[in-house]
Amino acid sequence: MDQICSFAASPYAVRDLQLFRDADDPAVTRALAPCAVVRVAAGRQVEDGMRARLYIVLSGSLEVAPDAHSGDDSGVTRVLPGESVGEQAVLDDAVNLAAMTALEDCELLVIEPELVWQLIDCSNVLARNLLRLLSFRVRAANAQLKRRQRLGEFYRQLSLNDALTGLYNRAWLNEMLPKLAMRARQDGSPLSIVMIDLDHFKRFNDTHGHIAGDAALSSAAGVIRDSLRPSDFAVRYGGEELMAVLPDTPLSLAEMVAGRLAERLRTALVFPDMRLPLPHITGSFGVACLEAGGDEHALMAAADAALYRAKQAGRDRVSV
Repeated sequence: MDQICSFAASPYAVRDLQLFRDADDPAVTRALAPCAVVRVAAGRQVEDGMRARLYIVLSGSLEVAPDAHSGDDSGVTRVLPGESVGEQAVLDDAVNLAAMTALEDCELLVIEPELVWQLIDCSNVLARNLLRLLSFRVRAANAQLKRRQRLGEFYRQLSLNDALTGLYNRAWLNEMLPKLAMRARQDGSPLSIVMIDLDHFKRFNDTHGHIAGDAALSSAAGVIRDSLRPSDFAVRYGGEELMAVLPDTPLSLAEMVAGRLAERLRTALVFPDMRLPLPHITGSFGVACLEAGGDEHALMAAADAALYRAKQAGRDRVSV
């Protein structure tokens, strides 16, 4: 970064600088006259000795990377002729930590922080323009933050759904079942779950292949999802284990739901368009309801024990 002249000796005028737009005070022109104009070759960084300075691009363009210590990963900003960088550092009396690199040969006006404050004191125009610029950047930052929040929520929701079946996954269950159990205890309402294990699924995979196995899982998931109320939740617990979470549902009604699911699962086709359809899939069902004073762990243990009894009794049945 080499000084080539003063602002007064350069071909540029105050009106070219956005921060001084409409500033027709001769005092402003006189104050800026001795300020250095420096040249930065394309691809070189602006080396400012870690000082708070205001830089205004007179020609060329700068690429400003975010401060590595700020946690901002929003990408780079391009600064064009007439635009400035470093205002925040001057106002905060902090060093310029952002990396500034010339995208092409640049000429920059360098204004020391003491002069910036003097100009703010003597020029209402500079104060207004600076306030307008910072307000715009705050709005842009807020809009970007909202976009990040929406994107983060989108990805969070994706992380709570099983990619193959579209059902909620175990991460969702670990997050939501304790909340549902707490709400049931507070309201005194029943909460039931139906734990489902597809029968002999390993044998099915070994015989028909994993593509058919995935189709069978998707078919079973569709049966469960389409058979529940809007207030219920269908979950892929892991592997071939599925689950229905039934708020406001007593044990007797949950047992009826499980029976309906078992019957519909028996008649579901894995590949309905095949000349020789694959064997129908069946499942073992364990049903449990949250007991008074119980928690989600006890509820899961009860459903798992009921599922074990269904499998021990011959599978393709419901046990409570």
